Amino acid sequence: MRVDGLKFSIAAHSAWAPGLATAEAWSAWAQAPTRIGEGADPVVAAMPPMLRRRAGFLGKMALDVAYRCLDGRTDIPAVFCSRHGEVSRAVDLLGELARGEPMSPTGFGLAVHNASAGLFSIARTDRANHMALSAGAATVEHGVVEACGLLADGAPMVLLVAYDCALPPALAHFEDCDEQPHAWAWLMTAPGADAISLACDGCAGEVAPSTRPGGLDVLHFQLSGAPRLVRHAGPQRWTWTRNG
Repeated sequence: MRVDGLKFSIAAHSAWAPGLATAEAWSAWAQAPTRIGEGADPVVAAMPPMLRRRAGFLGKMALDVAYRCLDGRTDIPAVFCSRHGEVSRAVDLLGELARGEPMSPTGFGLAVHNASAGLFSIARTDRANHMALSAGAATVEHGVVEACGLLADGAPMVLLVAYDCALPPALAHFEDCDEQPHAWAWLMTAPGADAISLACDGCAGEVAPSTRPGGLDVLHFQLSGAPRLVRHAGPQRWTWTRNG
């Protein structure tokens, strides 16, 4: 796979993780990143309580940053990207099946990969296009590819939401990085003077992946003002640059 010439600007952004709920806290993290642990759920105050109660911890993180990033805007297509999605709910459902118990229809509906995107659309009665994707270690990059495709197709703005947390104990041995709970959102537009560029080509030889989740690597690039970020995911090398 090769990607060239993807450029975009960020008109608005938001982020949330346990202990990192303000712009000031994220700015401090960007200058001296520390490991993010578990904590209380985000409030998601803008969402009706009946729907908010259906979302789990992961979904509430995604919904919180999506609401804050859009700030009341409607009719904007959205790309929700999460490497693992609601895998904890899926493991719970498999446990019910293994014990011979009836599987919860509500639990199943909230375990699918587009659960958070669907709740967001329903809560806002917004019929704008939305999609949910997972692409392994390069999930965020593929989310940007999809968002840039929507911009190229004529959308003036696209909401990108990236969110993940640690795998449940039953799957923890599959983790290939230090998974940490986090969510962030970008309101992406056509490139301006502050454009970010994304390119992809093949890796030369074996390269050790980052110890941080891809979402946090990219968020750190954005918040720290670093001029360049190179990430390796399988056979691909993804290069992020500013003003490119």
